[in-house]
Amino acid sequence: MGDDTWAALAGQFADDAYASVKGRVRTYVLHRQLLEHLPPPPATVLDVGGGAGHQSFPLARAGYDVTLLDSSPAMLGKARERLSPEIRDRVTLVEGDGEHAEEAVGAQRFDAVLCHGVLGYLERPEPVVDQLCRCAAAGGVVSIMTGNAHAMAVRPALEQRWEDALAAFGTRSEIGVLGVPTRADTVEELGEILRGRGVEPVRWYGVWLFVDWLGFGGAEVAPADAERVAAVEFEAGRRDPYRGLSRVFHLVGRKA
Repeated sequence: MGDDTWAALAGQFADDAYASVKGRVRTYVLHRQLLEHLPPPPATVLDVGGGAGHQSFPLARAGYDVTLLDSSPAMLGKARERLSPEIRDRVTLVEGDGEHAEEAVGAQRFDAVLCHGVLGYLERPEPVVDQLCRCAAAGGVVSIMTGNAHAMAVRPALEQRWEDALAAFGTRSEIGVLGVPTRADTVEELGEILRGRGVEPVRWYGVWLFVDWLGFGGAEVAPADAERVAAVEFEAGRRDPYRGLSRVFHLVGRKA
């Protein structure tokens, strides 16, 4: 794989995971949640660790000016494959890692900075969160999606791995669905990290609940039901107690 640690997983992640009902639900739910906070297009959006553009390309189609930053040449290759003619002029692809995002984008400031599904692969969230906050313009949005440390027992319990589920109540790490180690955070802790960098948390959401439970319990969701599932997940993600049971949460903040 050389220096590109995501090269061997690019196809599985970009082509398979997002093509599933669960992947489509994630894209839909996050998109709707984001639109509640983003300024109108053509505002500028930086997607840190944006992979193949599944989250930011729909924003480009809605008229936003998108910069996708990723450290993996393989993932950026997948993004180029997915660039359609109608958004090509509104998308800029940049190779670089999240811990040096400000330098990679030439110190540009953005109206919104996204970081979805990235922090869980890092030992500590602070270095990347620091860069997200730096890259946001005054009044800009910072959007983070990551694993929910309060729900670590959900997956092993639904897979009937009872010893693992019992141990998960006291841990934040697991081998994720892609077969690599992942780590979870809490809304409260990430909120404090954001505040320490001048970004005030505005709202948080759940992302996956029922589709997660069904999948790990061995039930397949029919593709024909994807739209209805997504509508249910969107409502669950904005309501207590459902959002707190989601394995993944979405935290949105605004820079002072």
